[in-house]
Amino acid sequence: MKNVKQQVFDLVAPIAESFGLEVVEVEYAKKHDGMNLTVFIDKEGGITINDCEMLHRAIDEPLDQLNPTDDQPYILNVSSLGLDRPLTTQRDFIRNKGKEIEVIFFAPYEGNKKLVGVLTDFDENGFTLTTKEKQYAIGYGKPAKIKPVIKF
Repeated sequence: MKNVKQQVFDLVAPIAESFGLEVVEVEYAKKHDGMNLTVFIDKEGGITINDCEMLHRAIDEPLDQLNPTDDQPYILNVSSLGLDRPLTTQRDFIRNKGKEIEVIFFAPYEGNKKLVGVLTDFDENGFTLTTKEKQYAIGYGKPAKIKPVIKF
């Protein structure tokens, strides 16, 4: 049987897509106020509060019918990812290709604990980061965190 997160993702993703939204992640976790089911969404140009409200209303009834928590109570949240969400999925890499990213390493990589540059390419093994000085081919297991560089 599928876990709660996968059941919810499978149900909600097509509904979100019908609104031009992408479900990036589903989280089912205990918080200070009880169990929370959070659907994280994104779209080109960013998410508005109206997007979150619209999807929340659209998925409330189908989730009740699905009953992914077997009648256990939960709080439903629909949220944006946030501007500085780490890159973790292939879609994150697609969305950030050609943009500036920051890579923080577990251990120094070619003498660097942190690199900032442009994400120029990626495949199933890793990604290419181009800085002013040089180009780095980095395997996915090397970085502790990869996140977009936000400039205001």
